[in-house]
Amino acid sequence: MKLIAAILLTFAFGRIAAQTLGGNTVFSFLDLPGTPQLTALGGINNTALTNDVGLSFNDPALLRPAMHGEISASFSTLYDGISNYSCWAAMHSARWQTTFAAGVDYLDYGNATQTDATGNILGDFRPSDYVVQVAASRRYEKKWFYGLTLKFLHSAYGYYRSSGAALDIGLNYYDSAHLFQAGFTLRNMGIQLSPYPGTTRGDLPFDLSLGLTKRLAKAPLQFSLTAHHLQQFNIRYNDTTFNNYNGFDQNNKDASFTFDKLLRHFILAAQVFPEDRVEITVAYNYLRRKELNIGPAGNGFTGFSFGLGVLLKKLQLRYARGFYTNTTGYNQFGLDLRLND
Repeated sequence: MKLIAAILLTFAFGRIAAQTLGGNTVFSFLDLPGTPQLTALGGINNTALTNDVGLSFNDPALLRPAMHGEISASFSTLYDGISNYSCWAAMHSARWQTTFAAGVDYLDYGNATQTDATGNILGDFRPSDYVVQVAASRRYEKKWFYGLTLKFLHSAYGYYRSSGAALDIGLNYYDSAHLFQAGFTLRNMGIQLSPYPGTTRGDLPFDLSLGLTKRLAKAPLQFSLTAHHLQQFNIRYNDTTFNNYNGFDQNNKDASFTFDKLLRHFILAAQVFPEDRVEITVAYNYLRRKELNIGPAGNGFTGFSFGLGVLLKKLQLRYARGFYTNTTGYNQFGLDLRLND
């Protein structure tokens, strides 16, 4: 009962403190998937049946005792020379009956030219974002797991710097006999400790998500359905200038418009295991495809993501590609190393 009460209180706090959507939050880099498998699963997933410690970076309830001694590291190549580095490690304490993890996610935007208000060049600076976090997870009864993550956030864009603190809470139900898992996650509840110079404090990119994953007993297939940003029904980003210029009608109130609002909350993913050591993933993020729609020019694979994993005894190698435009995507490489069997 104490656990349920804590989750309900945190949920209430999240609704009050973080309702900003549409790219207007601070520390928006927290929405980027930090591991290849999360990228391949569509960017948000809290229930995948896997032994990838990297997924627990976004949901502490996915930390399990079997991940003791596992290290996950990943590298992403984003657009225009931007790079993303992530590292995450876990250990289990039998004495405390708790699994702990710690890690960092760092974005490097390369060198940029610094100028004054009149355009005079003052030199170069190197903008960056990073989050340092620690997490803990425990088992409750036989099938329940709950976890907590504490985060320290920092952004540095030359003169403009900001820091913040955030909290994640996760709750998972895992039925190993039926190869089924359900998850509930509250992410990025927190505060901007020091705002950027000349600005006021902003909202963090809060997300309330529910997920389901089912692996088939007689076929090498696994399916995941994730519902995200459930704290607010309408998450359509309404850019009136862009919509009017391109002929998009954002004021349509028919049934299909309401159905479109509903679908924007869902991500569907499927994983195939042609053999024990190979993992193939494909996912479709409806919100991403719709928000990056460029009309009659075509969207290609926008909103889709793909992944490939090679799962050895002490080593897991993963690659993922996520599509954000109709012509290009971004690549992510990951390595999971088991230091203790």
